[in-house]
Amino acid sequence: MKKALPIGYENYKEIISKELYYVDKTLIIKDIIDKNGKVNLFTRPRRFGKTLILSMLRTFFEKEIDVKGNVKDNSSFFDGMKIMQAGEKYVSKLGQYPVILLSLKSGKQPKFEMAYASIVDEISKEFKRHAYILKSDKIFESEKVQFQRIVDKNATDIEYAKALEFLSACLTKAHGKNTIILIDEYDVPLENAHFAGFYDEMIGFIRSLFESALKTNDNLEFAVVTGCLRISKESIFTGLNNLEIISILNNDYAEYFGFTQSEVGDMLTFYGLEHKLEEAKDWYNGYIFGNIQVYNPWSMINYVKTMCSDSKAFPKPYWSNTSSNSIVRELIEAADENTKREIEGLIAGGTIEKPVHEEITYADIYTTKDNLWNFLFFTGYLKAVDKRFEVDTIYLTMKIPNVEIRYIYRHTIREWFSQRITQTDFTELYKGILEGRCEDIEQFISRQLATSISYHDALENFYHGYLLGILSSLEGYAIESNREHGDGRPDLVLSPHDPKKSVIIIEVKRAEKYSEMEKKCEEALQQIEEKNYAAEYFDEGYKGVVKYGFCFCKKSCMVKGVI
Repeated sequence: MKKALPIGYENYKEIISKELYYVDKTLIIKDIIDKNGKVNLFTRPRRFGKTLILSMLRTFFEKEIDVKGNVKDNSSFFDGMKIMQAGEKYVSKLGQYPVILLSLKSGKQPKFEMAYASIVDEISKEFKRHAYILKSDKIFESEKVQFQRIVDKNATDIEYAKALEFLSACLTKAHGKNTIILIDEYDVPLENAHFAGFYDEMIGFIRSLFESALKTNDNLEFAVVTGCLRISKESIFTGLNNLEIISILNNDYAEYFGFTQSEVGDMLTFYGLEHKLEEAKDWYNGYIFGNIQVYNPWSMINYVKTMCSDSKAFPKPYWSNTSSNSIVRELIEAADENTKREIEGLIAGGTIEKPVHEEITYADIYTTKDNLWNFLFFTGYLKAVDKRFEVDTIYLTMKIPNVEIRYIYRHTIREWFSQRITQTDFTELYKGILEGRCEDIEQFISRQLATSISYHDALENFYHGYLLGILSSLEGYAIESNREHGDGRPDLVLSPHDPKKSVIIIEVKRAEKYSEMEKKCEEALQQIEEKNYAAEYFDEGYKGVVKYGFCFCKKSCMVKGVI
């Protein structure tokens, strides 16, 4: 029987206990020990295994003690794993340290008070997990009272701001060994605070929490912090000189987040899906971390599960449903004409070259347009295919990584454009259509298209859908799309509720060149005549029939009419 896939599982012990499929990333333990970084910040896109890595690190390093004071033996969770063959230097570290693991991903609330309370709740839970130390005679009574206040969520703001430092001091006393601190998704409450409007308040709290725990903390063995972006030292890691930043630009640790080509090959072979390798590569490969190309692990696991159930199923954009696309939407909504052209080029498979830097704050998003590309790159919406250095600046040539991410761009653009449509006053357009003023119709639609982001490979159905959307709100008319009339299916028919008004028939064409547009309009009108689209409406007694031939070429529209 094949192993089940760990969809939705982020707890290492649970995956191993239930014998779910696990891609062995335990050699990251060896690298962390060898490189001996005091505070390690790993920045990777969402859903690339950061939480699972931290859970695995805790399971390996922690001297875990239950509520009764019994030490748990976690060695069985690493049976057969690569770290167990790495040598005694590394295996001897198993189960030897007190460990703090704090996740900040729940700090995603609409108000600061709620986000703060959510983080306080996580801090309280972590203190409660270590409540066994209250029985230790190495902890002062005053410390036990403060410890209990934090457990009970009755502590002061400053006690919460310094809670990790305090807990590490208590654990080091009780265990006689320095404490390992693991912090997951540190930037989630900061991103949320940026969009919700309380960024300064949240960053003040997170800065205090981090400075006390990670800067000049004599009880710290080492720390691992994960997030999507590196928030600049000036805003959160002030004076933290012992910080090692490992972003997607670094070669170190590159293979531990995401699945490598060989790991994907092994997974597909294990489930009998070797023949799906090329499809998987097109959809979910293409991310480049350091010098290693990796697959999106969340999407790959979901893809394999889908294919095991139905090998003929189509791939899906699984990643698009797992995280906020707010940054992409902000880029599109704030785009100037040049940025729109660059996005169009990316969607068409092209590249752009932009300067990138790893230090950034959410407040910087609007400082320059280049910061928007920074966000897209570090959050996984673009990949680097080349780089060059100029003075002290890195310039990356970037493109969309794969089919899945291209889908997200397309989908977001459609949604954005649809919202722009609903906010537009179409009175001028409707008047032009009802009164047969072709030039006014052309100008209105061309202005609309100029403010949108289109596709270089746009087909007739794109423009057909666009017209259907904006004409559906024309009062007093019912709209039909591709319904049988006469000897064919006209693109759009607007039937008036009042038979004293004329029916409007629209046929849509697309031209490759501007010089072809007039001819295409004439072909559209000819098609309406040859297919007898109007005949039944005369028979039904409508006042008359107005016929339009619409032709689109990129962002231009031409209209010919027979009134």
